[in-house]
This record gives sequence, structure tokens and C-alpha cells, in this order.
Amino acid sequence: MSDGPQDEQGARRAELVALAEQVRPELHRYCARLMGSVIDGEDVVQDALTRALVVVEEMKDIGSLRAWLFRVAHNRALDLLRGRAIQAAEPMEAADDIADQSAPDAAETMMRKEAIRTAVSRFTELPIPQRSILILKDVLDEPLADIAALLGLTVDSVKAHLARARARLSEINAVAEARPVAKPASEAVARYVGLFNRRDWDGLRALLADDVRLHQSTHPVRVGSADVGLFFSIYAGMADVRLAPAWLEGREVIAVFERADDPQPSYLMWLSWRDGKISFIRDYRYVRYVMADAQLAILPSA
Repeated sequence: MSDGPQDEQGARRAELVALAEQVRPELHRYCARLMGSVIDGEDVVQDALTRALVVVEEMKDIGSLRAWLFRVAHNRALDLLRGRAIQAAEPMEAADDIADQSAPDAAETMMRKEAIRTAVSRFTELPIPQRSILILKDVLDEPLADIAALLGLTVDSVKAHLARARARLSEINAVAEARPVAKPASEAVARYVGLFNRRDWDGLRALLADDVRLHQSTHPVRVGSADVGLFFSIYAGMADVRLAPAWLEGREVIAVFERADDPQPSYLMWLSWRDGKISFIRDYRYVRYVMADAQLAILPSA
């Protein structure tokens, strides 16, 4: 005998979980540019998906799950941006009265390529309405009608914001500074990388704070030095993995190369320290799409 609504809720949850894994890279491309950071963008994606799983069973009508996921992620990103007091002043409806000047196909293609090539951090120089629309149209190639529905705008308003955003992005890219030079590695990160590359797992475990936390996105959070210490046991079985200090978005991170001859890292880690001990490890092994938009400056490792 069917449980009726319970069966329906379970099916919806299962559908959401499956869709989340499929759409997660696209969500990250959107959120990373909205936040101006691939790391912050992944935090938004993780938080949005967690929130979505909590509320999906309580909602009777959410329409398209994909569009709903984008809406959840979009709203979460805006919450964080407002909290940082960097919400641009231009309201969503400000462009309603701007004439729509449709671009020719060749120009449209060129604009899309420019948006895709633009460094994630530069998008924060656009007002948020322009930023959202530009990412959705030129990076993710979403239909104008879907963008309008997501943001609560008319299609004409979306077109007008898009024209402004494209013009502004060209100005930003024309005067953008060259890629910044990375600072030297800190003593703490250099030590971690050196111990890892020498396979000194006991030495690494000795660096863990008693209440250290390990976050691997799609996996449960590990807490405590004993549990997090198992993290190194897993890497002990991966003989070719090597690390290198790196910088990303002004933050010191660690590049992870899965094979000795790999020219580019496969993913990254970053650590937080307290009183000389590691208090937090973020390992991006299971969300490698983060690397697609990451502009890493990699340093030599010892």
C-alpha cells in the first residue's frame, strides 16, 4: 500500500539529490562570479543545497527543480552580499526604461566569450542586477525568459541590464591589472606541504588541533584530531599525490597534483590555523569543478 504524500515527498527528495549533483557545476559558475570568489561560491552552493534538502519536502509546488535550485542559490548569495554591505545601489527595475539594442550574432558571440574569459573577481565591479543577468546569459546561456522569471523582471528589463553589463565589463577588462604575483608561502603552509610530500603522516597528525574540522563538501564533516587523522590514512594510499603552496584570490591555499607529471593541479585544499595548530581543513577533491574558474598562482614546493 502506498504512503501517498510521503512517497511523493521521498521521490521529490531523491529527484532533487540527483539533480543537485548534475547542476552543481553550473550553480558554482554562477555563484562564484556573483560572489567574486570560487571558494565563496562553493560555500554558497553547499549552503543552498543543504537548505534546499531541508525545505523541499515541505513545499507543495516548486515548479522546475532546476530553476528552484538556482533561485535558492541566488537568494543565499544575495543574503551574504548584503551582509558584507557590498550590495550595489542600482535596483532591479532601474533599467526598465532603457531601449533594447539587440546585438548581432557575431557581437553576441564575442561578448559571451569575453564574459567566460573574465576573471571571477572582476564581476564584483558590476552592480548585482547586471552581474546576475550577465552571468546567467553570457556564461550559462540561460534563456532570457528564464532569467526574467528567476529575478522577477520583464524580459525587456533583462535585455537592458544585459546591455549595460556588457558595456561595463568591456570597460573593466580594458583597464584590468595583470595577474598579481603570489607572495611567498607562509612557514605553516610550507611545513604542511613538506610533511605531506615526504609522507610524514604522523608529523601531519601532530599538527592537528584537538577540535579540528575537515570539510569535503559532499561528505559528512569530520571533527576531532582522531577522526580527521584518518584523512591522512586515505592519502597514504595515493602514492603519486603531491602538494604545492599556492595563492588564490588573495588567500593562501594548497594545490593538489594527483600525478607527479601533471602540469596543472586537479583540485585544492585550504587550511585555517590557531595557535600553531590546524583548526580547519577544506579539501575540494570531490568538487573539482571549482578549479575550472580558479586562477591559481602556484609556488615551488620543497
